[in-house]
Amino acid sequence: MTPLYTAHMTHRRGLTFWGQWLCAMTLTIALLMLLVHWRVGSLTSEYRTLMILTVLGSVPIYSMMQVFHKRHGLVVGIGRLLAGWLILLAVLAAIAFITQTSAIYSRQVIVAWAVLGFLVQVASFLPLHYFARLHSRMICNGRRSVIIGTCPTAHELAKKLSRPNRALALGFIATEHDSGPAPSILPLLGHVDAIREILTRLEVRRVYIVLTMEHAATIEALYIDLLDMNVDVVWIPDFGSMVLLNHSISEIERMPAIYLNESLLSSHPASLFCKDLFERSLAAMAILVLSPLLLVVAITVKLTSPGPVLFMQNRHGCNGEVIKVWKFRSMRVHDDRDVRQATRDDDRVTPFGRFLRRSSIDELPQLFNVLSGQMALVGPRPHAVTHNIYYTGKVRAYMARHRLKPGITGLAQITGHRGETETVEKMQLRVAQDLNYINQWSLWLDIKILIKTPFTLFSKNIY
Repeated sequence: MTPLYTAHMTHRRGLTFWGQWLCAMTLTIALLMLLVHWRVGSLTSEYRTLMILTVLGSVPIYSMMQVFHKRHGLVVGIGRLLAGWLILLAVLAAIAFITQTSAIYSRQVIVAWAVLGFLVQVASFLPLHYFARLHSRMICNGRRSVIIGTCPTAHELAKKLSRPNRALALGFIATEHDSGPAPSILPLLGHVDAIREILTRLEVRRVYIVLTMEHAATIEALYIDLLDMNVDVVWIPDFGSMVLLNHSISEIERMPAIYLNESLLSSHPASLFCKDLFERSLAAMAILVLSPLLLVVAITVKLTSPGPVLFMQNRHGCNGEVIKVWKFRSMRVHDDRDVRQATRDDDRVTPFGRFLRRSSIDELPQLFNVLSGQMALVGPRPHAVTHNIYYTGKVRAYMARHRLKPGITGLAQITGHRGETETVEKMQLRVAQDLNYINQWSLWLDIKILIKTPFTLFSKNIY
């Protein structure tokens, strides 16, 4: 969906989130107060601190998990609520463990609150979710709309508007810039010359103008012509020929601003901080748990092939900064100045190195890159600097994938775009997935990628 429409829907989703969050947290805190009075007798300072941390921690966690998003059905909504609540409890438990204050809380109170807290949130979620969807459906049913323009973006908009809880789209209105409508789920209602008659006859309440910026004169004329009609006018810019990155719309001192290309660091600094904290914590725990395996692999690499245990290669990190990425050495020592990716039956790979690469164990030292903040657990995979130089200019928006920290795994890896990219077209598909990840990023997406990654480790494309 384009930036203008996304911004409008984001505002409405924000109101839905805050309303449901307020009800859920009010009931959760009230429940904790009742349990404390029941088992402890008085609301001591440690429980007041717990309440404050719960309220403050729930906002970023529930927001990132999209707990109260009206797009989700009932089952998915409850599932996201459970996931958000469990993450919040895990964060609170970690804080208590670090500060060594867990012993001062009543076990009975905490266990009962953990279980009943989720149930009371579900109890508030069910009616609010029902009424929110009912209200949205009533509004959409009364907001009959048409789409001016028949470009591919217009047809994509028609598909999205045909989903449940969307404005009732009646069809397309062609302009002189349109060559004709492609097959679509909506009919062609007529030409823009008869727009006033069409809108009046069909009792239209919203008009979507889907034209490119080069047709600004037509857009302005349409807007002026529709000013005295009782219709909403929404311009959906057709950016079909442009690669957008984390796009959005905002205002700068009451001046509309469309962000065509923006990094997550500048647009979602708090969310990205939570991602960084989450991944560094996981990396630290993984290093501790896997330390025996790391030691065994290091010794085996040293004994089976002459050369260093670790292979360090310059890669581009966030915003193009050059970093050294660590891997267990899986190849014989060779000159790596030429642009040559690993291929099937590559004679440079050692027998033990082949096992390491097939199992992806050779990537484990990158946990230290994550711990140091140079890499992320999930993000676009870093390519060798020489490979980046080679593909820049050959693959559209290739270097845009470096607007985020590179990851040990990523969306491209779990969707089958890993291994050798012997053609430019294959690299273009991988880059497209990396850009999709940047545009769709959320903590929940990271968690899903981490869960799916182990099931892709034995792909036939790994060598």
